[in-house]
Amino acid sequence: MKFSAMVVKNTSLIENNYASQHLIKQLIRSSTAAALNYGEAQSGESRKDFIHKMKICLKELRESQVNLQIISEAELVRDEEKYKNIIKECNELVAIFTASGY
Repeated sequence: MKFSAMVVKNTSLIENNYASQHLIKQLIRSSTAAALNYGEAQSGESRKDFIHKMKICLKELRESQVNLQIISEAELVRDEEKYKNIIKECNELVAIFTASGY
């Protein structure tokens, strides 16, 4: 949830143009989807359901990761230092979810 909130709170770090608006909207969708699916996984109806939802979380985090890289590569970031913290948080979450093995 903290990662999703970080993304939402810091959208002003990204330039405001057509391309960045598209990427920001998608980033908000994927980062919040990861948090929401994690909440769903916590109340999974079975081990299979839990694993499925955790895989969705990882998928959404990886999508966020790629989106963050695109924004950075396209030089759409206003404050690189703050933005690096968001990238770091996303990378750490991907590593945790990947290593957990469910």
